This record gives sequence, structure tokens and C-alpha cells, in this order.
Amino acid sequence: MAPARFTTDAGGNAWAMSDGAFDQAKGRVKQAAGDLTDDDDLKREGETDEFAGKVKDKLGDAKDKLSDMVDKVRDKADNDR
Repeated sequence: MAPARFTTDAGGNAWAMSDGAFDQAKGRVKQAAGDLTDDDDLKREGETDEFAGKVKDKLGDAKDKLSDMVDKVRDKADNDR
């Protein structure tokens, strides 16, 4: 899984956000700022950040599934001995 970014909410409660989720949120903020300021470059940058965040999350999910599969194969090999 991608490293987590730790932050706090308005109530002071700590919580973690994956890098992918952080990039998606950052991208949405940039897109909104670009809309407000009519800055097409900022909007495109936000779209790129949001897309990159989605890709990071998908790759993290795939890595986790592959790791689980490897663990299952190892466990089966150990039990077959």
C-alpha cells in the first residue's frame, strides 16, 4: 500500500490518507481554484494530479493483491512439506 500522509481534522483527531487519495484531493482543489480564477493551466494540473492519485491507488491495490497471492502460495508450500 502507498505510504500514508497523516493529518488532523478540525477537532484535532489524527487520521491517515494514502498518497493516492491525497493527490486526488489536491487535484480537485487545483481544479476548483482553476475554475474560480479561469486558469486553464491550473485546471489541467489538477486533472493530472487527480488522475495520478487514482493510478497510485490502483497500483497499491494491485500490489496488495499480488502480495496476498504470494503469501498464500508460500503458506501452501510450507504446509505441503
